Amino acid sequence: MIYNATGIINFAQGEFVMLGGMTMVSLMGALKLPMWISFPLSIACATAVGALLERGAIHPLKNAPPITIIIVTIGASILIRGVAILIWGEDAHRLPGLTGDRPIKILGASILPQSFWVIGIGVLLMGALHLFYRRTTFGKAMLACSADPEAAMLVGINPRRMVFWSFVISSALGAIAGIIITPLIFTHYNIGVMIGLKGFCAAVLGGLGSFLGAIVGGLTLGVIEKLAVGLAPMGYSGYENAIAFIALLIILFLRPSGLLGRGGIEKA
Repeated sequence: MIYNATGIINFAQGEFVMLGGMTMVSLMGALKLPMWISFPLSIACATAVGALLERGAIHPLKNAPPITIIIVTIGASILIRGVAILIWGEDAHRLPGLTGDRPIKILGASILPQSFWVIGIGVLLMGALHLFYRRTTFGKAMLACSADPEAAMLVGINPRRMVFWSFVISSALGAIAGIIITPLIFTHYNIGVMIGLKGFCAAVLGGLGSFLGAIVGGLTLGVIEKLAVGLAPMGYSGYENAIAFIALLIILFLRPSGLLGRGGIEKA
C-alpha cells in the first residue's frame, strides 16, 4: 500500500503485525472479550497507531527525500517496540485458532486449520487490493501519486491525503496479519522486526508493487527456508532466518525487478 502510494518502504510495517496480535491477546486474555469483538477492536487500535504515525512523523516532513522518510519509519519501529515492551513485557503469547487447534491430516502431513485461514484471508485481501487499485478512482489516485505527484496535483489529487490513507490501510492489513498468524507462532514485542524484514524480502522477490508477486514471493521464500533447514546438516537449522536475506541478494543480482515485477523506465 505505502510503496504504491509513495514509492518508499515502510520499515515499521512489521510492528503493526505485532500490535495486531498483542492487542488481540490482551483483549481476549486480560479483558475476556469474545473473538468477534476483539478482532475488529485490535484492527482499530493498530490502525489508529498507523494514522498517528503518519500525522505526527510523516506528514510534517512535507517534501523530504525518500531516504529521510525511510529513516523515520525505522525510528518509529524502535519507538513502537519500546512502548510494547513496557505494556506487554518480554513474554511470548499465543492465541487459539479460529476453528480450533486439532491438526488435519493431508497426504501424511499434519496441518493446523489456522494455516488454511492464513492462506484464504491472504488471498482474499490481495484480491481485494488488486480490485481497489484497478477498479476504483481512489486506488488509481494512489498509483498516480506514486508515479508522478506533481501531475497528480494538477488533476486535483491531494498526494498528502493519499499518503495518509495508505498508512491507515496498511496498518489495518498488518493488524489482520498479526491476528491470524499468532495462533501458529508465539508473538512478542520484538517479533515485528523479523516479520517486517522477511516481508520486505518476499515483496522484492515477487516484485515490489505487485500483489500477486507478494503472494508468490512469500510462498517461494517460505518453501526455500523450510527446504534449506530440512536438507541442512545437523546443527545448521538455526540459520533459517539467513535464507531470506540470501534469497534477497540473489534476486537483486539476477533479477532486480523480482519474479513478477517489470523493470521501469524513467525519463530525465
